[in-house]
Amino acid sequence: MSAAPPSPPAARFYDPAHLEPGESIGYLMRRVMSSMRNQIDARLSAHDLTYTQWWPLFRMAMCPQGTTLATLARELESDPAAMTRVLDRLQAKGLIVRERSTADRRVVHLSLTEAGQTTAALVPPVLADVLNGHLSDFTHDEWQLLLRMLQRMLANGEALRQR
Repeated sequence: MSAAPPSPPAARFYDPAHLEPGESIGYLMRRVMSSMRNQIDARLSAHDLTYTQWWPLFRMAMCPQGTTLATLARELESDPAAMTRVLDRLQAKGLIVRERSTADRRVVHLSLTEAGQTTAALVPPVLADVLNGHLSDFTHDEWQLLLRMLQRMLANGEALRQR
C-alpha cells in the first residue's frame, strides 16, 4: 500500500508586512456588504424597517413552519439578548408572534403574523434588485465563478475552524 502524495503547500497570497486594505478580500467583502446593506436599508426605510429588522423577517419567511429565537440568533450570528430586543420591536409592530414552548419554557417559538408575511414579502424584490445592481457588469459565467469561489472560501474557513 502506498502513502498518499503530500498536499501542496498552502498558497501565501498575503504578507503580514505589506497588507493593504484595498487588496484585502476581507476588507473588500466587508465594503461590498456595507454598500448592499446601506442600499437595502434605504429602500426598506420607507416601510419602517432597518437591517436588524428586515433580516430576521426575511429569514423567518423562509421557515413557514416557524423557528425559535435560539435558531434565528444562531443563523443571523447574533446573541440571543440582542435578538430578543429586535423581536420586541417586531412584535410591537405586529409583525411577529412569540410563543413559549409548553415542553421546554426556555424555548421561544417565532412566527410571522399576516402583517409580518406581507412586510417580509417586500424584502426579496429589494434584495434581488440591489444584488443585481452590484453585479450589473458581470457576465453570467463571472457571477457563477464568484459564487463558486465564495463557496470555496467558506469551505476553507470551515476546515480551518475544525482544526
